[in-house]
Amino acid sequence: MKKYIFLALLFIAITSCDKSAKPIKYGEDQCDYCSMSIVKKTHAAQLVTEKGKQHKFDAIECMVNYIKEDSKKFENATLLVANYNKPGEMIPAKNSSYLISKNLPSPMGAYLTAFKSKNEAEEAQSKLEGRVYKWDELKSVIKKDIHKHH
Repeated sequence: MKKYIFLALLFIAITSCDKSAKPIKYGEDQCDYCSMSIVKKTHAAQLVTEKGKQHKFDAIECMVNYIKEDSKKFENATLLVANYNKPGEMIPAKNSSYLISKNLPSPMGAYLTAFKSKNEAEEAQSKLEGRVYKWDELKSVIKKDIHKHH
């Protein structure tokens, strides 16, 4: 009997502490910021809180604005963004480079796209123009007035 109680407690401990990002269900999941369906594998974003709560976004700009609303709350969250060059692959937001180019639209109109490395972002920039940014610069660059639907 003790063995079963131990296993049950172990199971609860393991499942309640899962802070890994759950895969986005494209075409099913909705953006936690603007409520649009998440369909583009090239521009999605994801935030997992310290407690493992999942937040999914149809656009990186939506995650940036979501964090802006209560940045203290999300200080230790796991932040992931779609790697434009490998659609569907999620990469750490803080280590990624970003291109804002009018020639590369993103779902909510900020023209914001993530790349795994600065080189990849600059390569895209050479073809599409625009400016390359680091994660820390996005909060001041992305404006609040993106089409927020409720």
